[in-house]
Amino acid sequence: MESGKVISLEMLKEARETVMSSPLRVVKTPLIPLHQTTLPLNVECNLYIKMENMQRTGSFKIRGVANQFARRPKGGHFVTMSAGNYGKAFAYASQLYGCRGKVVMPETAPSSRSSVIASFGVEVERVPTTSLLNAVDRCVREDNMLFLHSYDDIDLIAGHGSLGLEILETIPNPDVIVVCCGGGGLLAGVAAAIKLSNCGNTKIYGVEPEGACTMLKSFIEKKPVSMDTKSIAAGLAPPVAGQLTYEICRQHVEEVVLVTDEEIKAAVSALYKAGIVVEPSGAAAFAAITEKMIPDIKGKNVIVVISGGNIGKDELQNFPD
Repeated sequence: MESGKVISLEMLKEARETVMSSPLRVVKTPLIPLHQTTLPLNVECNLYIKMENMQRTGSFKIRGVANQFARRPKGGHFVTMSAGNYGKAFAYASQLYGCRGKVVMPETAPSSRSSVIASFGVEVERVPTTSLLNAVDRCVREDNMLFLHSYDDIDLIAGHGSLGLEILETIPNPDVIVVCCGGGGLLAGVAAAIKLSNCGNTKIYGVEPEGACTMLKSFIEKKPVSMDTKSIAAGLAPPVAGQLTYEICRQHVEEVVLVTDEEIKAAVSALYKAGIVVEPSGAAAFAAITEKMIPDIKGKNVIVVISGGNIGKDELQNFPD
């Protein structure tokens, strides 16, 4: 399957219009040059930081959700699975659209995130990570809920692509873009938006935690694979790579690199000291930059996506000073 048959530039541009005119009030987030921050980072490139931690609901997920809900029946009864950020955006949209909703969460997700999601009036069920899909299937089968996938959904991916088109409005021909990867929705959307916008020379790198590298394994095995994932970056640890996201990433992403949980922790701490509040999942791409995992960036215009900032005081206590 060629990704051109799955997603097109026309679809991405239409999704961008939908996202930016959505009643969910999606924000055009800042793209900040490194020299305008207090980050003590010594890099040999022109680094820009895309601040999706400043997005409404605290992460990029609201972009895809805005496009998803715009193309679903009003007043529906939906179920999804999420470690936090998608669930928060889903709950926010459910409340605004007057839909009933349920979020199935892995037991490893911080309890503070369950509380935030429940505060929007949706039901939360916590299960072992390996039981997420079974719990969703039960809700669809027994309660007639409509499943909204948190990453492997074409409307969601197209909505996330709005981030890529937004980058191009500021830097028309970036050399390198570094994006975190869990299920691959953001990576697929951004990569497609960039490469289909006549930026064939732009190199797109995905970043996964070592303990949750489903996309890298999928690249190696040439098909979507599942694994028993474990990482401090719970939002990047779904148990299986998406079929759609894999197909799109396979065509448009140069490489997927891995970072350790310790490297992610260090990135969260470094950003926090510079006044930038970022959760572990949101800091993975930045960790790849600080650990020099991205090749051939000397003198290049490099963009790193800070994808989310939903982290509580209780979680921050677990990071080094």
